[in-house]
Amino acid sequence: MLLSLKSQGWRLLLAVAMTLVAAASWAQTAPDALIKTLSDDVINTVKSDKAIQSGDVQRINALVDSKVMPHVDFQRMTASAVGRHWRTATPEQQQRLQTEFKTLLVRTYAGALTQVKDQTVQLKPFRGNPGDQEVVVRTEVRGSGDPIQLDYRLEKAGDGWKIYDVNVLGVWLVDQYRNSFAQEIGANGIDGLISKLAQRNKGAGGAKS
Repeated sequence: MLLSLKSQGWRLLLAVAMTLVAAASWAQTAPDALIKTLSDDVINTVKSDKAIQSGDVQRINALVDSKVMPHVDFQRMTASAVGRHWRTATPEQQQRLQTEFKTLLVRTYAGALTQVKDQTVQLKPFRGNPGDQEVVVRTEVRGSGDPIQLDYRLEKAGDGWKIYDVNVLGVWLVDQYRNSFAQEIGANGIDGLISKLAQRNKGAGGAKS
């Protein structure tokens, strides 16, 4: 009986220890903590970089590549925007789509980065669980004007998390582009979409290249 109680006691201690380890691991890789750290890092970099504030696209690209892209599943983001046609695209076409789509997004949001002054990012209550493989992290960007809704969809990737969609003011980025991409592909094929994106990127103005 005593041996049985000891055995149960060790099992209880082991279960508690495993729970604590799992909780610690969750805390270290929690998606809301990642978004808060990443957001603060980007905002602080923009505030301290005069070239980014003046709209230098090369500097903005460098910022995106070094701080943002390591935490983004950009292939999934592009594939979701392209939709079912992604599966029929060649590897070369897929790579070109990713390149042009990234350039489009950087140029589109370059102007927003130049407006960063006193903004801070506040997390909304997070409702994820340790076992979740996909979650939504909701935030608000607060400054001198009205708060801006900025939410993220993330997927579990190994021991960490990766972003695969972003919601700005109630519109998910992937949804925003999916319909127009589908129309262009329907009319002119995958190469037509690539050409359209490349043309739009070359003609984008309002920022230094």
